[in-house]
Amino acid sequence: MNFPVLYLRKGAERRLRAGHLWVYSNEVDIKRSPLTGFEAGVQAELRASNDKPLGTVFVNPHALICGRLISRDPTHGMTSQRLTQRMEVALELRQRLFNKPFYRWVFGDSDGLSGLVIDRFGDTVVVQISSAGMEQMKDAIIRAIQRLTQVSSIVLKNDGKMRKVEGLESYVEQAHGNAPEMLQLEENGVKFEVPLAGGQKTGWFYDHRMNRARLQAYAPGKRVLDVFSYVGGWGIQAASAGATSVTCIDSSASAIESVHHNARLNGLTNVDTIEGDAFDALKALADEKQKFDIVVLDPPALIPRRRDQKAGEQAYARLNQLGLRLLERDGLLVSASCSMHLSQEKLVDIIRGSGRKIDRFVQLLEQGHQAPDHPIIPGIAETDYIKSCFVRSLTGFL
Repeated sequence: MNFPVLYLRKGAERRLRAGHLWVYSNEVDIKRSPLTGFEAGVQAELRASNDKPLGTVFVNPHALICGRLISRDPTHGMTSQRLTQRMEVALELRQRLFNKPFYRWVFGDSDGLSGLVIDRFGDTVVVQISSAGMEQMKDAIIRAIQRLTQVSSIVLKNDGKMRKVEGLESYVEQAHGNAPEMLQLEENGVKFEVPLAGGQKTGWFYDHRMNRARLQAYAPGKRVLDVFSYVGGWGIQAASAGATSVTCIDSSASAIESVHHNARLNGLTNVDTIEGDAFDALKALADEKQKFDIVVLDPPALIPRRRDQKAGEQAYARLNQLGLRLLERDGLLVSASCSMHLSQEKLVDIIRGSGRKIDRFVQLLEQGHQAPDHPIIPGIAETDYIKSCFVRSLTGFL
């Protein structure tokens, strides 16, 4: 294939050679290859300033990430066949990992498919496309899913905020079969049903699967508070593992409704809910002198952008202080983060500072990561985003 050429500025290839897959607009030599000369989603050959080929990229001249590496071979573009091969390789991994078809099938760059996420819910597959290049491959993606699986329903849930950054329209479309009203899944032996319409992301967050499994070991006989519960992923699994009571907090009325639905689905009668802002609810519980054996904090990304770093870290600190205050004298705090701009080390430091602030002796028992259906590329820090800390909190110990 003959590709147009995108040239980098001198030295801009270093990060790519180290393993990264993105090209930023300020790294492009716009004199040799003006970005205005490229259409969004087109494939191009990428070259260093010395004319050495670096591979092929999807180009979007309107986005900060203006190039996404497809292949390090400058003669290989993203064809339907290559797309299918990579989706097949990704599927083989998930089928080795999990004995039931509930998982993240494709995790973007980590599976060599930048801008594509696919989650599987048994016979239903939910696809999210967030780059102009992948949008061009939409029909090929659908064909590949049909070729590699026998799913009865394929939904394109292309309403994520990244699409606006890429200049793409937002839409939800039934690509194959009939869309179910509820997505059914099983995680760690617990059943869930989540609404497809209006649900967050694809409807579920598989990334904390292993961390929720670890919580089950601590839950028997304990009173659990699940903060930012969404549809009850942490809390319902804790209740199923033998927690004496579970309270879920979320600001969304529909999420709260789903918590009750999922409790009934698993025959649980010990799950109650609080609808409202998490920070306000935690303060109110503290004022009421309420105490719990386990507090789970799994907020949305409190540091969505680098410029939000300071305010986000302060929000994590306030949240962890509130969580620690609600624990019994010997309690467990599960503090999680999905902010890629917050390192594991910084989260631990925030917990340490929060413990000192309210005079708690804290022991870090375990640290958790994202599940293996969300593989990390060592050269791309952005693919390493899930953190969890299991922290024992002791009052008056030292």
